[in-house]
This record gives sequence, C-alpha cells and structure tokens, in this order.
Amino acid sequence: MTTTRLLIFAALSVAFTTILICCALPLFGILQQENYGSGDAVKWYCKKRNMLRRRYQLLALCLVLVTAILGLCFAFLGAYAEIVGAVAYIGLCALFVFAFRRALKVPVKPTKRLVRLVTCTYVLFFAAIYGSEIGLFYAARAIGHPLAEALRPVPLGLFPILLFLFAAAANCVMKVYEVPRSRHFIKKAKKTLDASGCVKVGITGSFAKTSVKHIAAEILSKKFRVKATPASFNTPIGIAKTVNGEGLDCDIFLAEMGARHVGDIRELCDMVCPSFAVVTGVCAQHLETFHSLDNIIKEKGELARTAKVAVLGASAEAMREDALKEGRDFAAENVELFADKTSFTLRIGERSAAVETKMLGRHAAEDIALAAALCHALGMTFEEILSAIPAVTPVPHRLERLESGGLVILDDSYNSNTEGARNAVEVLKLCGGKKVAVTPGLVELGEIEEEENAALGRELVGLDLVILVGETRVLAVRNGYKEGGGDEKKLKIVPTLAAAEVLLSECLQAGDSVLFLNDLPDKY
Repeated sequence: MTTTRLLIFAALSVAFTTILICCALPLFGILQQENYGSGDAVKWYCKKRNMLRRRYQLLALCLVLVTAILGLCFAFLGAYAEIVGAVAYIGLCALFVFAFRRALKVPVKPTKRLVRLVTCTYVLFFAAIYGSEIGLFYAARAIGHPLAEALRPVPLGLFPILLFLFAAAANCVMKVYEVPRSRHFIKKAKKTLDASGCVKVGITGSFAKTSVKHIAAEILSKKFRVKATPASFNTPIGIAKTVNGEGLDCDIFLAEMGARHVGDIRELCDMVCPSFAVVTGVCAQHLETFHSLDNIIKEKGELARTAKVAVLGASAEAMREDALKEGRDFAAENVELFADKTSFTLRIGERSAAVETKMLGRHAAEDIALAAALCHALGMTFEEILSAIPAVTPVPHRLERLESGGLVILDDSYNSNTEGARNAVEVLKLCGGKKVAVTPGLVELGEIEEEENAALGRELVGLDLVILVGETRVLAVRNGYKEGGGDEKKLKIVPTLAAAEVLLSECLQAGDSVLFLNDLPDKY
C-alpha cells in the first residue's frame, strides 16, 4: 500500500468521523442528562421503542444501499468512484444532522467535560474507521474480484449503528480522569462547607424539593442572607458547583438533595452536614431505580435521621420516630382552589392565619406550609412569615400560570409525580373556556407505572380535549381514559410536542385553557 493511498484513507476517515460525530450529538446529550452514567444510558438505548436507535439504524441502511449502488454504478471510474461514494456518504449524514438537529428538547451544553468526551470518542472512532479502511482494502485485494473492490466501502455504512457503543466506551475510558477530578471538586466544596459558619439545610423528597426550596429562600431572604442551589441542582456535583463557584457568604444555605439510588442521600449528607432538614414527602417516584417503596422511605429518611431538626411532609410522617425532632406541628388547612390563586389557613403550632398565594394547586398550600415551618424553625416569627408569603412567586414550570394571546397556559412541564398530576388537572378544570391537557404520561414508577398512567387517564375524563404525546406511556393513559368513560373523539395521540402545538393552534381560541403536564426528558 502506497503512502498516497494511506493519506487518502486518513483524509476520508477524518471526513467520515467528523460527520458521524455530528450525528452522535444527541447521544452525548443523553449521556450528559444521565450525569455521564454509562449504565443508565445503556438501559435507555436498549429499550424496545428507542426512536434514536431506530434513526441510526435507518441511516446505516441508507448508507449501505447508497454506497453499494454508487460503487456498482461508478466502478468504471476506478479510484474516483470512492470519492463519489464519500461525497454521498457525507451528504446523507449531513442531511441526518439537519433533519434531527432538534432531536433533544434539552440542548447539549458544551461543558469542558463534554468536550473531553467528544474528543475521546472522536479519536476512538477515527482509529476504528481508519483501521477498517485499511482492512477492507487488503480484503478486497485478497478476494481479487472487481465486485469486491467496487463494494469495498459498503461496510463503512454500518458505523452509525456503532455510534452509541463508541460514545459509551469513551465515557468509560474518560472516567479514569473524570472520577478523581470530580472527587477533588466535591472535596473542595466540602472543605468550604465545613469551614462556613452558615446554617446548612437539606431538602429532599420524592416531589416538591425545588418548590419548597424556592419558597423557603424567598421567605427567609426577608430576614437573612440566603443562598440556595439553583434550579434542580441536587447532586454532589451540582452542590459543589454552587459552593465552589459562588462561595458561601450567607447566613443560611439551602441544599436540594436528589436521589435515584440507595446511598445517594447518605453521600449528600456527608458532604453538606445539614443541621436542618425538610422531607417533602414520599411516593413511588423513581421506583424503577429504588425497586421498592421501603427503599425510597429509608433513603429519604436518611436526611431526617442526620439533621438536628427535621420538618416532615404529610406522606413522610412515618419518619417521625426516626427524626424525633420537629415532626409535623404545622398544617395547611381549609384549602380553597381557584384558577388564579390558592387560599388556605396556615397553622404553625398553636398559631393560625388565613393565607392567599398566587401559586396554584392543592399541593401549593402544603409546599408553603412546609417552607413556613422550616423558616419558623430557623428563627422567623409567625408574623414575619405571614408578611412574606403574598410576595412568593410561582416556581417556573411547576403549575405556573401564564397568559399568551388570550389563552391561559398552565405550565406543569417539570412535574412527574402522581399526586402533582392530579392536582394540576384539578386546577385545569377550574379554568374557563375549552380545557385541554397535553401529556406524555408519567415515568420512573417501576412495576406500577402502567397502573398509575391508567389512573391519570381516568383523571382526564371530562376535559374538552386530551392530547397524548409520544408512544411510550400513552397507551396506558388512553386505556385508563376509555375505562373512565372518556369520549374517544376528544382524545388525540401525536408523536411529538411540536405536533401537539400544531393541533392546539388549530383548535384553541382566546379564553381557552391548556395544561402542559410533564414534558418528559429526552431519554423517554
């Protein structure tokens, strides 16, 4: 093999690798959303109805057919036939990238870690393609038939099927560097936490963690300097980013603590060492990874056992014996729901008063009561808490009421628990005009997922239109809707949220109301 031939193979390999890595961007996005956990990513990719895997299979089929046809048609061009095939190969892949450039709802974030992962994948993929080019060249020479030379590039069309394998392999390779680096990053944050004199508060639960944190931060800020982990930053890395990036120049630090596996809360408690805790509640959310409700209760209860003072939600009351602390000497009573507000009586100890909030839903009253109980335990008076509640702003994407073009939009896209879903539908039914719900169903409920989605379907009966999005959980929702006596003419199933929005634009007018319930992550 001549040096010229090797250079041609190298150039083609660079071109193929570059365009295929562009095709793989959704895979890198999923790995990023899974916190670079290869195991969870593999489970996602191997699911029967994984649309992205099917797209890569379709791309591979098209590439194989095109390279085979072009190889046969332009065999008379000799070495130039390879260039024709390469142009077609790159063109098809570019078309794939353009067609699915918005395949992910959550855009890929070009973090330094992602750049390192993409670079490692690129090197591995280039080596595989370059090696295949050379191997196929010698194989064709060994066969010695003109057809073997003409069809030599065809196997390269199968490489899109291997994209996930190489991305996952690169992810595993990079962990040799990333894991120690992350540990150092977390260790640095822990030193800052240990050295700080601020009061540390841990907030966990199967639901409402972000909401309670948001409400508590707004109330507490009326009296104290407060810092809270942003958005849904609830992992060791998320907390470390907050601490290392912004420091802890505050009186109170609110750390949201998420968990998907046994041991996650213990790790977070060891890092933050919270003296106050809130356990919002417990339900079957993440049953898929915890495997039993008992495991979820024990895991969430780890925070209650660690902190000196624990404020417990209604469904976490069973942890009181473990906590033997604040428990639940508070309540949201006499809850009244409206389409644009919620009113209730807040009780803390023996004190009670009427409260009104712009936050919507039965669960909003409980969330405010939890946050108020925490604020009281941290030193705010009952009067100070009452004066702060009316100014509390709704939490983005959690039954947030918006208005656009005369439409009332209930954005509950970040809600994925069963109780919250029922509460959201309850509020929608209070709204005016035509009432429409858009949902893909509920996830991560393990063996009860089908049952709970059927229950959600029954809750949707009575609405003017129900739009189910996707193909993963919607069949159970549809079946529940039909079992509950729902009118099938008022139920539509569409493949994507974009298709649902087109349907809404055709049937809604000023004065109507629409609920977006649980905009599923890309991995679903």
